[in-house]
Amino acid sequence: MAGPAFRAAAVRVRVPATSANLGPGFDAFGLALGLYDDVVVRVAESGLHIDIAGEGAETLPRDESHLLVRAMRAAFELLGGQPRGLEIVCANRIPHGRGLGSSSAAICAGVLAARAVTIGGPERLTDEAVLDLANELEGHPDNVAACLLGGFTIAWTDGGAARAVRLDPAESIVPVVFVPARPVLTEEARGLLPRTVPHSDAAANAGRAALLVEALTRRPDLLLTATEDRLHQDYRSPAMPDSIALVNRLRADGVPAVVSGAGPTVLAFAEGGSAEKITESAGPGWAANQLALDAGGAGILPLN
Repeated sequence: MAGPAFRAAAVRVRVPATSANLGPGFDAFGLALGLYDDVVVRVAESGLHIDIAGEGAETLPRDESHLLVRAMRAAFELLGGQPRGLEIVCANRIPHGRGLGSSSAAICAGVLAARAVTIGGPERLTDEAVLDLANELEGHPDNVAACLLGGFTIAWTDGGAARAVRLDPAESIVPVVFVPARPVLTEEARGLLPRTVPHSDAAANAGRAALLVEALTRRPDLLLTATEDRLHQDYRSPAMPDSIALVNRLRADGVPAVVSGAGPTVLAFAEGGSAEKITESAGPGWAANQLALDAGGAGILPLN
């Protein structure tokens, strides 16, 4: 395959925050949320220049180790070759290390930006290949599937390849996120999970996960029962005791609440006018926000 040619004009990619697991759907379910990172990329004559505003502006690297750049490099390899230089501007709004898919957003933005600045990119790197590469870079497909496709996604791997289906969540559902000040590393949270779980817990989660598909798409009245989990949340309590306490308090009040991804953010599902009351219930130490459901997933936007 001949080496690629690149567009002279910059491209802008927008990627949504995501919440994975959603209670019982460990490493399989994802939900796209209306909170976005924007990335503008232009192929330059030489070098690598990165500007970052917003989340991570003080801590993220501005070199080849940046996750977005690593994702771009991996995509360019599949597209046939690297450009001579890159100029990247990041406007980050998704909190880092909080279980809202910031790493998946960076990976998806990088892969899609590389494809967009490559002439013939969509033909060289199909949507299926984008998902597969994003999964390879992230290590699991739940967040990247929701980030790319939007809506409510069910993701899995088949023969090592990532696959996903997208469903429309019920329009009446209002996600409320409670974001704490302190992050928790995904590796730390995953390290607390046991190698084996009781068969009864696995069976309970399988039933709740199946029910959650119906609850999220057509029967929000079933969400409290459908979001019950026995596979991961309680095991992660030592890393995020305040998050688990908030989940339990909300659920005791009849609010469907779960740990978002690997935490420590808590995701609650409200309907209609109840969102405002739920938002005010967290207490000090939490940044509570109502978010829209994102239907479209990651995409290329006009520069202006």
